[in-house]
Amino acid sequence: MSTDTILIPGIDTPISRVALGTWAIGGWMWGGPDDENGVRTIHAALDDGINLIDTAPVYGFGHSEEVVGRALAEKPHKAFVATKLGLNWTDDKPEDRKVFRDSRPARIRQEVEDSLRRLRVETIDLEQIHWPDAKTPVDESARELQKLHQEGKIRALGVSNFSPEQMDIFREVAPLATIQPPLNLFERTCEKDILPYAKKNNAVVLAYGALCRGLLSGKMNKDTTFPKDDLRSGDPKFQKPKFESYLAAVEDFKNLAAKRDKSVLAFAVRWVLDQGPVIALWGARKPEQVSGVRDVFGWSLTDEEKKAVDDILAHHVPEAIDPTFMGPPNRD
Repeated sequence: MSTDTILIPGIDTPISRVALGTWAIGGWMWGGPDDENGVRTIHAALDDGINLIDTAPVYGFGHSEEVVGRALAEKPHKAFVATKLGLNWTDDKPEDRKVFRDSRPARIRQEVEDSLRRLRVETIDLEQIHWPDAKTPVDESARELQKLHQEGKIRALGVSNFSPEQMDIFREVAPLATIQPPLNLFERTCEKDILPYAKKNNAVVLAYGALCRGLLSGKMNKDTTFPKDDLRSGDPKFQKPKFESYLAAVEDFKNLAAKRDKSVLAFAVRWVLDQGPVIALWGARKPEQVSGVRDVFGWSLTDEEKKAVDDILAHHVPEAIDPTFMGPPNRD
């Protein structure tokens, strides 16, 4: 097994250390869907060696899963699918829907059945609880997932945005293969507790937001704007005057990456992979947005480069902003 693949407990085949993130392909909070480009993007990722596709029902209220299912049905592949559950939404028009946390056992079972149908598979390779539900005990949710695992409907189980204490409760009931927190050059809180927890408990980290919602693509400037239905219009990092500070840091990262003849995008994702047993989620909605994946593999940052990263952050963004604004509320 190469250093650019990793084993997820419960899945026998080595997994590429870059996975395709498909939130934007679902359209919701990203300016609407474009299914043909979405299918082509998934096919381009498979052609570039990615063999894990990460999706969720809430990404377009089932739409992302449907596009993933269609794309994989149309192309011979040896790919695995990670999806999520534990969110619910009101029965309004899509633009008015309110999302809330819901990990009750009946909701979990319903979501698994819905995901199997939309993804056109008989078994979900990796099923993750999207956000902890304060109104449902963690062990209740874990117990229902373990039943579905034993029924052969799920190969491996994971959680996203859980604390170590919540994961301890989960692991008393069911095996925990993966943990999905935010992790990128600008959002590093999980270094304190989640990464050490994963290493100690033989879990793989799926780092979401590895490109910080496009900020680390190197393609934005101070005049870049986002429509109201775009997630980034509500992200403090993309608002003035903070936006300029983050862009200045990206320019310094770009210069640092150029010394290795790498794009800032490849440099940023490689930094994520160098943090431990990590798979980086590479979000894309157009085929050309996955074209740099191969540049991530086969090298690592030096200690000097890692120190330079810390110095750049200390200079431009000494007070990091965590993506807590993305957390949906608990149900009423």
